[in-house]
Amino acid sequence: MSNTYYLITFLLAELLTGLYLFVWRKNYDAHMTMIFMLIPVVNFGYMLFSRADTEEAALNATLITYMGGCFLQMIIMFMVVNLCKIHLNRWVKLFFLFFSGGVFLSTLTIGSRDWFYKDFYLDQSGASNVLIKEYGFMHHVFYGLVIVYFVLSLGAIIYALLRKNEVSRKILILLIVSEVVPIAAFFGGGSVFPQIELIPASYVFTQIIYLVIVYLISFYDVIETAVETMAESGSAGFITFDLHRGYLGSNETAKEILPDLKTLTVDLPLKRSTFLWNLISPWLDAFESHPEKAEKNNFLYEKDGKTYRFNIEWMAGGKNKRGYQIFIEDDTVDQAYIKLLDNFNNDLKTQVAEKTAHIQEMHDNLVLSMATMVESRDNSTGGHIRRTSEGVRLLIDAMKGMPQPPAGYPMNEEFCRNLIKAAPMHDLGKIAVDDAILRKPGRFTPEEYEIMKTHAAEGARIVHEILKSTDDESFKVIAENVAHYHHERWDGSGYPDKRKGDKIPPEARIMAVADVYDALVSKRVYKESMSFEKADAIIMEGMGSQFDPALEPVYLAAKPKLESYYSSTE
Repeated sequence: MSNTYYLITFLLAELLTGLYLFVWRKNYDAHMTMIFMLIPVVNFGYMLFSRADTEEAALNATLITYMGGCFLQMIIMFMVVNLCKIHLNRWVKLFFLFFSGGVFLSTLTIGSRDWFYKDFYLDQSGASNVLIKEYGFMHHVFYGLVIVYFVLSLGAIIYALLRKNEVSRKILILLIVSEVVPIAAFFGGGSVFPQIELIPASYVFTQIIYLVIVYLISFYDVIETAVETMAESGSAGFITFDLHRGYLGSNETAKEILPDLKTLTVDLPLKRSTFLWNLISPWLDAFESHPEKAEKNNFLYEKDGKTYRFNIEWMAGGKNKRGYQIFIEDDTVDQAYIKLLDNFNNDLKTQVAEKTAHIQEMHDNLVLSMATMVESRDNSTGGHIRRTSEGVRLLIDAMKGMPQPPAGYPMNEEFCRNLIKAAPMHDLGKIAVDDAILRKPGRFTPEEYEIMKTHAAEGARIVHEILKSTDDESFKVIAENVAHYHHERWDGSGYPDKRKGDKIPPEARIMAVADVYDALVSKRVYKESMSFEKADAIIMEGMGSQFDPALEPVYLAAKPKLESYYSSTE
């Protein structure tokens, strides 16, 4: 009878693992997959033990079952921690892995050392095989290990229940059941059914629980994928509810627009927030009444001078409706435009559009024309302007990609756009430098260098005169600063005004790095190009003296693309 029991638990474990592989998706937790792989192996060990006819065969089967206690419980704990959205340091994981491995290795000493078993023999007198053993000290360590993994797993679940609103309560409850049943079978199963081990059956039960969790994960995966997509762009909000209007999740953008979302807990009803219920529930009612009419699925919400559009769609799983998904977009500009259409006549709108286009065209042509004029006087300068402009763009891109840009740098879209547009104008003052100096093939004398240095202030004056009538004040200021101060140094030893530290405008500090880098790695009439390694050493040495030290991580982040770009220009 016992042989049949162990055979059935093994075959069920195999069947459930096959079912898991059938529904498996690449985004499933790797620990879950490892669990489904290990449980049939452990249950196979119990089946082999029930059929063993020698002490050696029984011992080998027992060693297989100990994999469950040493490694399976550890992997289950890792999976529980992940599902509870708790980060576990990799060194902690390695510690548990080596510790579990050490305990399992101690089982291999059975028969040669008294560490794990002091003595044992196989009793075949009853209805099923029983291994009579006297435990050694490592077996007590093994018990302690199992208890530690159980306590840590249960602690993670309780912590998530109390502190992690974004974790599904259904999954947490199922995890509690999946933890309690095997531990009860491990420590108390022998007293209930002394002739058989309940652990294989508890593992099969656990697999069933995990398959339910896998189903729920696949359900929330629709939400997770959409939330991640929305979160990457940061431009749109996303909220999901089940068919009973239970909250399923939202991204940070949605929570910024509707802060009350932070008070909701996954799986619990929308009604828990009176404000959100009164706001969203009527929209869901209207959507359910006319789901096929797109114009009926859009709702406007105004907050802090902005207008947001809420678009409701069904959340589908296959052919079945599984809930609601709400997309939120900032519709302020479109709504303002609609109001403009309502309040102004067509002639006024045409004039505004033409003036805006004219200003934009003037700026673009101005930048191109100025760069072309300088290029016509100095064959190397034109290449320098083009390269430094790309260098500025790469530095800006690197700064945008940083989690926290350096303090003092206004990394808004307007600043970035204006700086990139102004970069070609940084050497515009060279127009005022005499050809004999500008085209000199060798190094400057001290007197000539003083004349060359006047191009910074002269460039700022020329930019000011050209742009003084523009409506784009921010672009004018940035263009003047780039031309005027890109040769200033952080320690105050630069020119033309010997500005120091944060007295140098941030746009000029960025321009300085791109300007010097190009001068180092580019060939000039008076020098050969410098290697990237040597140029990098000089740039890094200048951080804190020539350049703002806060730009060091920005430069390091941009360096690979800078080198790639300059390699392509050779």
